[in-house]
Amino acid sequence: MVIIIGLGKTGLSCVDYFLAKGVTPLVMDTRANPPGRDQLPPEVELVHGLDEERFKQAHLIVASPGIALATPELKAAAERGVEIVGDIELFVREAKAPIVAITGSNGKSTVTTLVGEMIAEAGLKVGVGGNIGTPALDLLKQPADLYVLELSSFQLETTHSLRAAASVVLNLSEDHMDRYHGMADYRAAKQEIHQHSQHILINRDDPLTRPDVGSAWSSFGLDGSAYGRVDIDGRLWLSLYGEPLLAVDEMKIVGAHNQANALAAMALCDAVGIAREPQLTVLRRFEGLPHRARFVREVNGVRWINDSKATNIGATLAAVAGVREAVKGKLILLAGGQGKGQDFAPLQALLGSQIDKMYCFGQDGALLAALGEQTELVADMDEAIARAAADARPGDWVLLAPACASLDQFKSFEARGDRFTEQVMAL
Repeated sequence: MVIIIGLGKTGLSCVDYFLAKGVTPLVMDTRANPPGRDQLPPEVELVHGLDEERFKQAHLIVASPGIALATPELKAAAERGVEIVGDIELFVREAKAPIVAITGSNGKSTVTTLVGEMIAEAGLKVGVGGNIGTPALDLLKQPADLYVLELSSFQLETTHSLRAAASVVLNLSEDHMDRYHGMADYRAAKQEIHQHSQHILINRDDPLTRPDVGSAWSSFGLDGSAYGRVDIDGRLWLSLYGEPLLAVDEMKIVGAHNQANALAAMALCDAVGIAREPQLTVLRRFEGLPHRARFVREVNGVRWINDSKATNIGATLAAVAGVREAVKGKLILLAGGQGKGQDFAPLQALLGSQIDKMYCFGQDGALLAALGEQTELVADMDEAIARAAADARPGDWVLLAPACASLDQFKSFEARGDRFTEQVMAL
């Protein structure tokens, strides 16, 4: 018996995959009314909860990334010798085209989208998915010359046959500490992306991204070596071994973190033979992804920025660093939500220097507010917006970069970003 744990878009893609192979799987989900239930074919049984007796009949378990391998039922199955995989493992066993594999604490979706668009601009058929947009198994339904996969640490835990043409861990900062036993455990999950990789890309500015395997490396970073940046007569350029490729001011995405993302995308495309001109064309037109350092509007000389996707401390630090150089007045940060066991201390050093004021809300708002005198605890994000609007003066910027997951008060980071945008548009 094949058991699929977790429905939703990914679970449904797994159901379709097995039905196409003549296998009728059993689906289990701990949610009473999981998304996708109405799309489940009638011949596929849906069981509420994790049924231990049915588990004993399984010869293959396909686990959703959201369920930890440490879950007692999964541990017991593994001890019985049952194979436990995820949808990415099923995908890489079937995929015939080369795969560009991308992970990291922050920037995954931006780099994945950039690489996908660069490949398409070069006139090739590309399938883009995984942890972004289309479930990986659905990509097999269309022909492709290349695949680009965004992969989370959770997905990599159950993926063992990936042989990427090029792979990268963009950066590493504390995230999902409620699931991992510290940074070493989290890093080990991320580094699985490099197993059997033909070309490994590392971030020179983040030693934790340097892999424990392989030697065919290239690197990106914000200095002038390899894929990097150079200053020519006061104008900053993306460069390769000191040779200028594209002036930073020609791009629509802003901030040092997005320059690093652009460099990583170019390096990955070079590794799989994509010509330079399509890369530069995409970098000149790309406006960024929703809820990722997106300009919302200017009100009374105050600029409002939505980076609701900043769901961990590293993303917030990157967002602050990315906008700070453009801020003429004060930078006001809105932060809070579910902290996932992170240490918020890195924000403390920025208070009073990079961050002039921080309004804190949500489940772990009090932990953030305890970091310094420049903080204030408020009831929710709406109040944080209202207080920031009253506090801000022309030349100031207000940045939503919560450093936390949204699920204490919103159904997703997108819903949080949409609410922020609605409130700002109503000012």
